[in-house]
Amino acid sequence: MSNLNVQTTQTNRLGNDLTPEMKTYYDRALIRFASPKLVHAQFGQQKPIPQGNGKTIEFRRFSPLPKALVPLSEGVTPKGNTLNVTTVESTVEQYGDYVTLSDMLTLTSVDAVISETQAVLGDQAGRTLDTVIREKISAGTNVQYGDGKADRSLLVGGNADGENDYLTVAAVKRAVATLKRNNATPFKDGCYVAIIHPDVANDLTNDPEWKAIKQNVDPEDWYQGTIGKIHGVVFVESTEAKIFRANPLRNPETLTSGDPNVLTIAKVEGKVLTLCEEVLESDSTYLNGASININGFDYTVAGFTAGPAGDATITLSENPDATVAAGSAIYASGTGKDGRAVYSTLFLGQNAYGVTSVEGGGLTTILKQKGSAGTGDPLDQRSTVGWKATQTAEILSPEFMVRVETTSSY
Repeated sequence: MSNLNVQTTQTNRLGNDLTPEMKTYYDRALIRFASPKLVHAQFGQQKPIPQGNGKTIEFRRFSPLPKALVPLSEGVTPKGNTLNVTTVESTVEQYGDYVTLSDMLTLTSVDAVISETQAVLGDQAGRTLDTVIREKISAGTNVQYGDGKADRSLLVGGNADGENDYLTVAAVKRAVATLKRNNATPFKDGCYVAIIHPDVANDLTNDPEWKAIKQNVDPEDWYQGTIGKIHGVVFVESTEAKIFRANPLRNPETLTSGDPNVLTIAKVEGKVLTLCEEVLESDSTYLNGASININGFDYTVAGFTAGPAGDATITLSENPDATVAAGSAIYASGTGKDGRAVYSTLFLGQNAYGVTSVEGGGLTTILKQKGSAGTGDPLDQRSTVGWKATQTAEILSPEFMVRVETTSSY
């Protein structure tokens, strides 16, 4: 009974009449819950968002000066040099969400509803803002594929013969060599940082060379999620690391049979491919204009005809390669061979990209007490807990980051 009274009292205190102390507490709590998810944010150049200065953030990059190889003449002042400043502008966007709590839930729940809700929202805020940053910085053009493949669509995974494009120590060494060659500045103790997915970390740590020379690091001295370092790279594990997955080619909600990510060719007549699977009108959202891959070649779907298996067709925007024949599988473009998921491991030096500062950018808790909506809540039945934040990121020096794309044994 005492717990119920505490919860009721707490709920009545929340809303528009929050004291500054309470507001600060809940804001800090939200940041605390969100911060562990902000893996991609911690390695970028921080740029606070000043209030009242518009929505555009300007990042600045100073180009290095050339070597001064001309000897000085006695008593003669040299001409000197000028700084070359490159600006990169990015427009911040606002993100947020909220949860509505009923008065009955607040009154009868055995948990501290507001605190638990804020923990869930903090997790959501962290993953949301981290994804915003990840998508921006995963668009870099400095890319290496597996152990030397030429393109993402050639990456292989799941082969029984062991010839798979999983992340290896050899690939790590190539990425490090690229960063060093580009004069990328390391982070702590002269080490670069790599953001790695747990699936990929499993493959890398199974490499015999990793087991032979991997060095442990003290998590208190490094970053949350650190799993070890090798060849001057500290690896930080995150489930939010970028994965390039196949988009569905058919609507999963109306699918009657088969895999929504794969189609099979029954017959080829010029640009028209007859399919072994049923295609419905509801699949138009997925097929029309889709970029597909057949036998390693990318095509665009110019149109399709719905119908049962053996009658449904898709029309390509161009004639297919001679290797495209009956039995060939169709996958969405942008993945590995045969639609295999491709994982990104980002190798980073300092100042590779810039991000807005979370605390400076206004990650805020917003609480509205029941009844605060006036006639919109005439019986004082609803309160809400939400968050709102501004965020952006931008690649500043693409040569200071390397995206290594591989498959995974998972």
